Amino acid sequence: MSDTVTWPTPQRAEAFARWVAAVGPRHGLQPETLRAASADASFRRYLRVTTRHGGSLIVMDAPPPREDVRPFVHVARLALAGGLHVPRVIEADEAAGFLLLSDFGDELYLDALRDPARADSLMRDALSALVRWQTAIPAGALPRYDEALLRDELTLFTEWCVQRKFGIRWSPAQCRAWDRASDRLVQSALAQPVVAVHRDWMPRNLMVCAPNPGILDFQDAASGPLTYDLACLLRDAFISWDEEQEIDWAVRWWQMAREQGVPLSNGMRGDFGEFWRALEWMGLHRHLRVIGIFCRLEQRDGKARYVADLPRFFGYATKVAMRYAPLSPLLPLLEPMSKATVATGYTF
Repeated sequence: MSDTVTWPTPQRAEAFARWVAAVGPRHGLQPETLRAASADASFRRYLRVTTRHGGSLIVMDAPPPREDVRPFVHVARLALAGGLHVPRVIEADEAAGFLLLSDFGDELYLDALRDPARADSLMRDALSALVRWQTAIPAGALPRYDEALLRDELTLFTEWCVQRKFGIRWSPAQCRAWDRASDRLVQSALAQPVVAVHRDWMPRNLMVCAPNPGILDFQDAASGPLTYDLACLLRDAFISWDEEQEIDWAVRWWQMAREQGVPLSNGMRGDFGEFWRALEWMGLHRHLRVIGIFCRLEQRDGKARYVADLPRFFGYATKVAMRYAPLSPLLPLLEPMSKATVATGYTF
């Protein structure tokens, strides 16, 4: 086994050895070729292993009880049935937290999109796949992205960013301003049509492959607000676009959605401006949530690299709060923290 792969405990290493001894011969796995493929912000990681036939497969290592592979397996089945390009689950040991998956290669959308000559074509593929995701996967087969979850996500921002990272304690008046703005964001999300939501439809979770794109990291999929995934794609954690380009791609999605039967509210169907407002408000909700997650990764999990992108998210949030009067009370709450991140040397 390659020395590039280490295990957090001897017990986990032994569990993998037993599993790969059982499934490896069926698929020609060569355990000595095991190496890191990627990791994410959770306790999951992905390992690549070569087969005797010259190809490669992916091992998902998702140690229980911190991770549960069953949602991934469930959503993968729904997506494959809907004609979406997601990894095939070749072997699954749900109790042990190991999956053997098909391999989409190494080219992330995030890297490919940095080439201006490729960006538009790749994004159009991602928009088309998103429309299929929203029409082919039955929302009722997924957990509900409900009001309780929407509100819980906003508490990530207040607990891990405001209180723990910056040590800020809001006054009663500031808390009331936050509560009013939070209510508006939650009600806007709940008013939207409900579709299957990936919840991280972003360039780090899309692969350049054929057919394009390959879709990853969908285990948190839920039935929820129509605009959520498009907001993820257009206002990403790690790459930004000017607003003219965002709007161009949003219009393309909107046109495809109307043509292909994505459920749109009556107002959204005939008024792109109403749709865009809902998307921006949904994006703000997500950005506050992600700021909280990134701060938690730093404060709790020792993964400090994520906070380098806080200025990007404060920039997104500030722009939306400035644009819409009902959200403007957020500005004085955000300003002390956004200035603090820029002062560390990062820029929007």
